[in-house]
Amino acid sequence: MVYWELKIAKMYRIVFLILSSFCFIHCAGDKTDPIELPYYNAPDFTPQFLKSKAEVMQKITHTIANFSFLNQDSSIITQQVVEGKIHVANFIFTSCGSICPNMTNNMKMVSDEFKGNKNLVILSYSVTPWIDQPYVLKKYKQRNNIVNPNWHFLTGSRTTIYNLARKSYFAEEDIGFTKDSSQFLHTEHFILVDQSKRIRGIYNGTLTLEMQQLIADIKSLK
Repeated sequence: MVYWELKIAKMYRIVFLILSSFCFIHCAGDKTDPIELPYYNAPDFTPQFLKSKAEVMQKITHTIANFSFLNQDSSIITQQVVEGKIHVANFIFTSCGSICPNMTNNMKMVSDEFKGNKNLVILSYSVTPWIDQPYVLKKYKQRNNIVNPNWHFLTGSRTTIYNLARKSYFAEEDIGFTKDSSQFLHTEHFILVDQSKRIRGIYNGTLTLEMQQLIADIKSLK
């Protein structure tokens, strides 16, 4: 899926919100509060706008799988760190000289907006974990003046990270989980995941405007 297709998906969401608001105001007999953000249940990132938690439980079967990696402090980070919390994931490597520095700076915008909020976790997975050992990630975090304790830079098995990226986060949504785990993973996307580990948004991490939308969407989930 190309970038403009993602923008079209967001347009659908805006139209849905307008229609839902109209219905809420004028349909006195409808007591159901619409769920604002769409759900994404497949690698093609087709948005699903649902009206109730019961409908979510029935139709949205995909969640982020369990994981276990080391962070920049050599601490083991598992799915427990995001249980009941919102989290944002992206995929970088410390030796990247092109889009990764820009992505990290943009993620700092999100981090700074929710400074001190323990209910938002940021996970930056290394796509070159054989290079990005914990001490390398720690230097990267220090070099970028990142002090948020809830922002973890993660390393571990390449196969495990790549499979999690493609099968759980749909990080390369145009390919999905059909790409072999030996093929290099490089994506500019940030993925927003809700408190139930369901995907609720995808954003171009190189664009400042997309970060404003991400921040707004996080606030709506809260």
